[in-house]
Amino acid sequence: MTESGLPLEGVRVVEMTHMVMGPTCGMILAQLGADVIKVEPPSGDKTRSLGGMGTAFFPLFNRGKRSVVLDFEKPEDRDTMHRLLETADVFLENFRDGQLDKQGLGAEELRRLHPHLIIAGHKGFLSGPYEHRPALDEVVQMMSGLAAMTGTKEKPQRVGSSANDIMGGMFGVIAILAALFQKRGGKRDGADIRIGLFENCLFLVAQHMVEYEMTGNKPRSMPEREHAWPIYDIFDAAGDGRIFIGVVTEGHWQSFCREFGLADLLDDPALRTTTDRILARPRILPRVAEIIRQWNVADLSQKLDGLNICFSPINRPEDLLTDPHVLRPGGLVTNVNADGKPFHVPTLPLEWNGSHFGEGLKVAPLGADTSAVRAEIGGNNDITSKAAGRRA
Repeated sequence: MTESGLPLEGVRVVEMTHMVMGPTCGMILAQLGADVIKVEPPSGDKTRSLGGMGTAFFPLFNRGKRSVVLDFEKPEDRDTMHRLLETADVFLENFRDGQLDKQGLGAEELRRLHPHLIIAGHKGFLSGPYEHRPALDEVVQMMSGLAAMTGTKEKPQRVGSSANDIMGGMFGVIAILAALFQKRGGKRDGADIRIGLFENCLFLVAQHMVEYEMTGNKPRSMPEREHAWPIYDIFDAAGDGRIFIGVVTEGHWQSFCREFGLADLLDDPALRTTTDRILARPRILPRVAEIIRQWNVADLSQKLDGLNICFSPINRPEDLLTDPHVLRPGGLVTNVNADGKPFHVPTLPLEWNGSHFGEGLKVAPLGADTSAVRAEIGGNNDITSKAAGRRA
């Protein structure tokens, strides 16, 4: 997408976040066209140096931002921060409550000095008994029941990505866009927004909570659940291949049975309805499994695709780097890490007038934009005098 076509052009975001949830919010806003300025301490965001499973954290969630280094031990850098906030529309943070008050950046102080500012705090919990607690993605998955639903009660299992952190950042974006829209309608003051990681996970398990409230039945975990379809399983294919197949409509059932030599099941009076077939899964699935073992995944995928039946090979993340749909024009974007090396990232999961976001984003080296941003905001001390006037 061309620079002139970005929807948030002209919006300035000042970000003081780390790890995943807050940076995700800033990263999405940057891709939508906002000028996102990441303020880092002299030592840099700690995730810059993570390895192992954290290697991708900083480049993935901080592309497209400018990096400014400020040392809040220095009065002049605290003043610079307030001059910067005076030019901003949004302030992102994800520190524990009270931590930013020590730098004069608590919510009350910001509201007094910068009443126009939209303040978005990404926290472990929304206001309430747990608001003081720190949280991690894995913590809230255990607390909310998501881990028990993904694994079992005896062996809870977290999902295989930082799903809540990423989704929490998305809710931050949603709230910020709502606040920007409200200001566009004439509201002069900003907004105080709090996004909760735990509550985000509750939102994910709400379907199970409501099911229990409505039926009185405790929801079964995914490995133990009652299937809603006669064929909705992972099967072994020829060689060492595996494939998931979901036969979920009457038309699918008819097509599948005809194409794979199971016409006798269509004539079976005990299998007239979907409910009949679900109850008969113990005798249907062994026959289906025997047939699937005779096919390789590639040929079977082509056959199921032609029948318009839901299916998927059992992929690993690295397999997606050669998937034809992922490799379609716009499916992956090329970005550049702080060390100058390119890396490939899936685009945001949306199209805007047929175009995609995020091509060519760069990860700024630590402090790369400090001088430029200082020059943009000037060096006057008006913010200090404003603060004194507001306190009077």
